[in-house]
Amino acid sequence: MLKYIAHKNQELHEHLEGVAELAKIHAEKIGMGNYGELLGLLHDFGKYGAEFQKYITDALKKGDPQFNPDEDEEFEDPAGKKGKIDHSTAGAQFLSCKNGSSNAHKMLGQFLSLCLVSHHSGLINCLTTDNSGTWDSYSRRLSKNDNKTHKEECVRNIDEYILERINAILAERSFTKPFEVACRDIVRASPETNPLSTVAQFQLGLLTRFLFSALIDADRQDTADSEKPKTARHRQQGLYRSWQTLIDRFEEGYKSFGTKNRVDEIRKEVSTHCLNAASRTKGLFTLTVPTGGGKTLASLRFALHHAKEYDLDRIIYVIPFTTIIDQNAQIVREILEPKECPKDSGKIVLEHHSNIGADVQSWKEKLLTENWDAPVIYTTMVQLLEALFGAGTRGARRMHQLAKAVIVFDEIQTLPIKCVHLFNNGINFLVDHCGSTIVLCTATQPLLGSVDEKKGTLKLSEENELMPDVGRLFDDLKRVHVHDCRKSPGWAYPEIAALAIRQVKENGSCLVVANTRKATRIIFEETKRDGIEVFHLSTGMCPAHRKQTLKTIRQKLDDKEPILCVSTQLIEAGVDVSFRSVIRMLAGLDSIAQAAGRCNRHGSPDMGNVFVVNPAEENLDSLRDIAVGKEKTNRVLDDYKSDPSKYNSDIIGPKMLEWYYQNYFYERKDFMDYPVYANRNDTLLNLLSSNNNAASDFQRANKTMPAINLRQSFMTAAKLFKSIDAPTQSVIVRYGDEGRELVNQLCSAFEVEKQYALIKKAQQYSVNLFPYEFEKLAQENALYRVQKETEIFYLDYPYYSKITGVSLEPVRREEQFKDGYIDS
Repeated sequence: MLKYIAHKNQELHEHLEGVAELAKIHAEKIGMGNYGELLGLLHDFGKYGAEFQKYITDALKKGDPQFNPDEDEEFEDPAGKKGKIDHSTAGAQFLSCKNGSSNAHKMLGQFLSLCLVSHHSGLINCLTTDNSGTWDSYSRRLSKNDNKTHKEECVRNIDEYILERINAILAERSFTKPFEVACRDIVRASPETNPLSTVAQFQLGLLTRFLFSALIDADRQDTADSEKPKTARHRQQGLYRSWQTLIDRFEEGYKSFGTKNRVDEIRKEVSTHCLNAASRTKGLFTLTVPTGGGKTLASLRFALHHAKEYDLDRIIYVIPFTTIIDQNAQIVREILEPKECPKDSGKIVLEHHSNIGADVQSWKEKLLTENWDAPVIYTTMVQLLEALFGAGTRGARRMHQLAKAVIVFDEIQTLPIKCVHLFNNGINFLVDHCGSTIVLCTATQPLLGSVDEKKGTLKLSEENELMPDVGRLFDDLKRVHVHDCRKSPGWAYPEIAALAIRQVKENGSCLVVANTRKATRIIFEETKRDGIEVFHLSTGMCPAHRKQTLKTIRQKLDDKEPILCVSTQLIEAGVDVSFRSVIRMLAGLDSIAQAAGRCNRHGSPDMGNVFVVNPAEENLDSLRDIAVGKEKTNRVLDDYKSDPSKYNSDIIGPKMLEWYYQNYFYERKDFMDYPVYANRNDTLLNLLSSNNNAASDFQRANKTMPAINLRQSFMTAAKLFKSIDAPTQSVIVRYGDEGRELVNQLCSAFEVEKQYALIKKAQQYSVNLFPYEFEKLAQENALYRVQKETEIFYLDYPYYSKITGVSLEPVRREEQFKDGYIDS
């Protein structure tokens, strides 16, 4: 009997069985275990061909240090052949030959075949459009010549019992039933109850991606474990500490939080409501709590108890920015991974984001991060959206972990406007078809349930809210007066600075929040002239720098010292500080409300004051969302002036925010389906659903519509998808003694484990630069590689200010570090 090889140290039948077993478990989450098993058994069907076996055998020979190619006449150097031998199509062709004649068989066949032919590339296009036209690339792939796919040869060579199992699954009388039920449910849940509608087609595409995720995660895991069997035992495979154990730890930790004032009492009430709501039926929820109301831990309390109630697999906490993920995850880690349980360290709370060096991980952490193998995940909106819509296979392999989960979105109002319909359809799919519960947390709920239903809206009502009386909660937590200080022609920067200084002198502390780094720096320079102690905060400062600055600010606020801080919007997202006064440059009303959350945060009886000012000079050309938000805030503030009682006399209350979002969302409705401009004007929503433009092009050229059920351009859409507009690149800065020493060590570290530990630490000393900033600093010769072969850079001293962070030009000598030390 011939021995067929899949990888080094693994025979092909072992690999097919291993992948089938894992993929079945993953797909069974949505009742499609048989399809997962079938995909696992067929995905490497093409490796039974002689051409692939020759390639893998020669590759193994070449990797053997004892092998002499001159002594083997049959040896052919495999260099250059990797990825060139098609072993993915044969299984799809075999499956298409076995399809029944019913529409369900044909449609299911396309779903499964797409997963098979795509398992190394990411989902391929069904229809492809380029400058030469549009064609049915899926059918073209499946009609590939047998002398390239070797399907007939593989049928002859396959292990008999593997073939028998494949045929047994296909022969089951109820083979198509789970698929038919899912399709029927998707169509019934779509607003037009039409299988060809945008929402239905989008959801069917997500179903394909889910099965694809089940396959590729199983494939990657089984392959990795065969190559490094010793690491396999470190996988948790869902065998986590029980939810009851984690609940006990949380409740014990929660007891330690004291009740010092009325705000603390309200936070406890919020937490109690979340606890009581945990037994509600799984579904979609909102948690609308004013800033400072304790929603972070309250939502986690809900998630833990809810996960236990419904035996869910994991909790995924989605944070908008990497700037706050560390602090949030650390608070929870201290509760759920207590020091007295050292074996749980690193196994309960897993962070996954895209900071510098995110790809350079210890093998243990990489093992868990690859497919979110932990009970509590802290990740970013970027990573979550990549799992649902991103290119390739790395993000997609995590999608199946979104099933049977509690997913909590913190500060949901930060969702990029262009992603609204993609997000809504994705959330509906997870709730309606994957058994997950979603919680949308914020003080300023965007109207995701009030957008175009035919493109995808969330099914939200008052019953979805976890708080019994949001209006009363806002009244109880009202801690500030908001003053509309707009004037014509606007405030000059020196005037804003003078107002800030006056507030410090009258009330003891003031925070100024600007829309741009440039405005932040100008006002900062203006206020310094008065002799008051002034601090600067922006994303141009590395996390270690910001943390140190915030620590100093908090200490001075606690000590009641006069203090002024000038910051960009970064301070609005979950940063726990409390000033007596806040000045917010005109922006979206949601941003103004978030800024107000940094004023009188702990509920002093003396109300705080928030001043909304309109700068006379401000360039928002590249910040379209802020510009539109600013324009719509102008409108609703004018409405408020005419009749405050219509809005319960609260400028940042729920009624005003609802009216603001109605205006803002109406203005931005044409951007919510993610417009793209490749080959022609289109949207990602269309490319990932009915794909009407491509289908019409195909019909014009061929006088008939494509003869396939799914028409999505999956790969084109995934490559065009970016969950944030501007890609950034991290650079390390030599902030203080530790930053200087860190760069020195990175430049001399050659061991992978040592590099990993240093790069992990470097996240605290890195700044994300936009492409134009990176190019400008490169032209200034201000960037250096830590080692020749890496893409990790560090910044020269003169381009980092110990006060304001990264500068595109050399900063004043007194702002620089001398030899890495802070020059005081």
